[in-house]
Amino acid sequence: MKVVLKPLFEAELPAGFEDIVREKLRGKEVKSGETVEVDLLGKPLPFKVLLAEPSPLKIGRGTKIEFSTGEVEEFTLEFEGEVDDAIPFAKGLVLVLGSEVRIYNWSGQKIYSRRFENLKKVRVAEGKVVVVHGEEVTVVEP
Repeated sequence: MKVVLKPLFEAELPAGFEDIVREKLRGKEVKSGETVEVDLLGKPLPFKVLLAEPSPLKIGRGTKIEFSTGEVEEFTLEFEGEVDDAIPFAKGLVLVLGSEVRIYNWSGQKIYSRRFENLKKVRVAEGKVVVVHGEEVTVVEP
């Protein structure tokens, strides 16, 4: 169980500050993307929860706390069937679900979907998706 926090204030964080923040947040539930405040010496210190694994997560004694100055973006795509392959490329992500090939952009929006009879393999090169099926090869350029 891990939480990555981004301080929303300007200050150098001392070594061991993770332990103080863990104790202040202990027993509270946090979710990725939300903002939490830690009261320190009567002053609220805001942090953005960049990542909570799992999300939501109840902070406990064993929760690992990390600080980051960068941003982490995350999205999860859920499907009705099992994903057989996921191939990232410059324009997005190619997913193979049984005999279906789907292409998603990096925002998670579906931009192409087609079922192929006798699907054998899918490859990506130079921004194009190559689908081998039966005795044919189809090239898709999203």
